[in-house]
Amino acid sequence: MPLTFIKYFFLILPLFSACKNRAGKEERSVPLKTGSYIEYAQRFSIENKEGYSVLTIINPWQGAVNINHIYYLVRRGYKIPAGLDTSAIIDVPVRKIICMSTTYLAMISALGEEQSVKGISGTDLIYNKGLKERAKRGEVADVGYEDNLNKELVIQIAPDLIMVYGVGSEAAGYLNKIRELGFRILFNADFLETDPLGKAEWIKVFGALFCKEKQADDLFFSISTEYNNIKSLIREKSRNRPVVLLGLPWKDTWFISPGNSFMSRLISDAGGNYLWKDTRSDISMPFGIENVFLKALAADYWLNIGSVQSHYEITAMDMRLGDLPSFRKGKMFNNNNRVTFKGGNDYWESGAINPHIILKDIGAILHPDLFPGYKLFYYKKIN
Repeated sequence: MPLTFIKYFFLILPLFSACKNRAGKEERSVPLKTGSYIEYAQRFSIENKEGYSVLTIINPWQGAVNINHIYYLVRRGYKIPAGLDTSAIIDVPVRKIICMSTTYLAMISALGEEQSVKGISGTDLIYNKGLKERAKRGEVADVGYEDNLNKELVIQIAPDLIMVYGVGSEAAGYLNKIRELGFRILFNADFLETDPLGKAEWIKVFGALFCKEKQADDLFFSISTEYNNIKSLIREKSRNRPVVLLGLPWKDTWFISPGNSFMSRLISDAGGNYLWKDTRSDISMPFGIENVFLKALAADYWLNIGSVQSHYEITAMDMRLGDLPSFRKGKMFNNNNRVTFKGGNDYWESGAINPHIILKDIGAILHPDLFPGYKLFYYKKIN
């Protein structure tokens, strides 16, 4: 449940009024809090102390167990407290950042810190108009991907921070290359959150990095309030719970999102029944097409269908898919309504900070009578 206004007010009451440099000049408003103030996220915690914060990233990749990465966010101009691991210190506010995924850009942009982005892995996939223009002007560099990381370019940018994602031991190679350069690395594990609001709550990590905690809290409060209002409306007004199929096969295998996944939670909150809602797994589950097909015969709707734009692409993969009731009745919707010419998909870029919009999209698909006249934002019907 969202915080009440009174509880929220006291939660964000600042103990210190501003980040200050050595000259005592105010740089940004920084309300500091004591203890943890995380509501939904499971993969990070923040503890604020005088002059610095302790950010802990919890189990930052799939399959990680009891692995915590601890960072000390020390405000510029403050004396580094004794006893801190200097290799884990990040000077804040961050002024130059390299993002190894475009999925971090929306949160940075929401805080008004786009100018801090100096490098991205895959500038062709940027959807954000302002950042695309900066990339065209050479103000945002494409630093390459993982093992093809452009180390010389990273050195030239000299970032305060490189934000990365971890998908297991296979990421160790390129991460070691970054460490060898002497730059700070921070793991972003938002993609492992199983609650849509937990994923959105990572805006608070960015708030801490840019000394904009209050702005981040305000944004998240607005997002969570809207999300929970839509969820309540659907729960109270919907008359049925349509069955939902997700995904598309890859060759002979259909990778299924488990019932404890981010998407399963979204479907449930949107008033649907996900076909695999009773399963539990930390990773996508591989199934044979035949097994999925038999279960998919019960699905009323089919969502998140890879990158397909038309029903012809589906049957071209496997003619049997055309026999599914959701296909025959034209109840197929894909999350690629906002894509660039080069394949950048805004669902993956700004969707993390807009779970309330995704929820409304899915709610309007499953229960169109509850949202008359609503125009889908991330989703579109596949014909």
